[in-house]
Amino acid sequence: MRAIPKWVWIALGLALLVAAPLGRGNYISLILSTWLIFTIAAMGLNLTLGYAGQISLAQGAFLGIGAYITALMTLAGVHWLAAVPASVAACFLIGLLVGFPALRVKGHFLAFVTLAFATLVVLVLRNEEWLTGGVYGLSGMPRPDFLVFTTASRSTVLGVSLTPTTKMYYVCLAVFVVFDFSMYGLIRSPWGRAFRGLRENPARAESLGLDTRRITLLAFAIGSAGAGLAGSLIPPVVQFIEPTSFAVGHSLRILLMVVVGGSGFFFGPMLGAAIVILLPEFLRFTEGWYLIIYASAVIVLMVWSPNGLIGVGQRIASALAPRRLERGDLKQGAGL
Repeated sequence: MRAIPKWVWIALGLALLVAAPLGRGNYISLILSTWLIFTIAAMGLNLTLGYAGQISLAQGAFLGIGAYITALMTLAGVHWLAAVPASVAACFLIGLLVGFPALRVKGHFLAFVTLAFATLVVLVLRNEEWLTGGVYGLSGMPRPDFLVFTTASRSTVLGVSLTPTTKMYYVCLAVFVVFDFSMYGLIRSPWGRAFRGLRENPARAESLGLDTRRITLLAFAIGSAGAGLAGSLIPPVVQFIEPTSFAVGHSLRILLMVVVGGSGFFFGPMLGAAIVILLPEFLRFTEGWYLIIYASAVIVLMVWSPNGLIGVGQRIASALAPRRLERGDLKQGAGL
């Protein structure tokens, strides 16, 4: 029996994502939009951590930088399409600067450096009230109006009523798809192999002529730009941002998504974000127990499979493979 082509699974997944919010309320659209936003941020961190092996606890800070730049520009009358590249470029450049300590320190020392940067960003956002609104945050950011899917009023497409929140979900989905294909091309390119070489054995990679300094900086810069892209989606989706939404806890949350899903695997952040964002919503019927069940499930997963959900899939596949080989041998022995 032939395996189902990869493009079929991709098309099926996209169809499910397109149909997911139809006929449902604003809350479902908001939760799904949140999942897409954090998936983009987690994929950026996966490049830095999973492929290049450079730990960062500042992804939430870059999420905030992208969100505030987009919010300030759109409130000033700049179109969202122009604000997004500015947010991504700013996070890319700041990521380059944050990546310089990675040239001298490694492991938990680098984690402390990025943690200090994340704390600094939150303090600036909280104290510079003249620019960021301080603890009161910013609100009233306009939603983009370049497509029918983003107009403020309710509209109907193919007989299905779309609310403004649902329309923003489709904007998030479009950005998610473009970013995914871009990351897939990057990972399969020579740059992706260079990132993996940096993670596996930096000394050997350098001896083979790889510029490890440049690759390290690029890993931080591109990963930070991914968080900036995700942050630029937050203002038009929720139309309110404030500093504590981008505190260190959010950086740890994004790190959990990468680890739970499977660090160094392309689909790992998607699965990890689904566990962190969507699973608690499915467990709310347990009322006060859902956080205990959720935390316990994550702990058991990490103990049983340190490679995350992707590792679970690999274990299942390896367990089934010998049985398939045995059945094949029996068929050949029987002359079938």
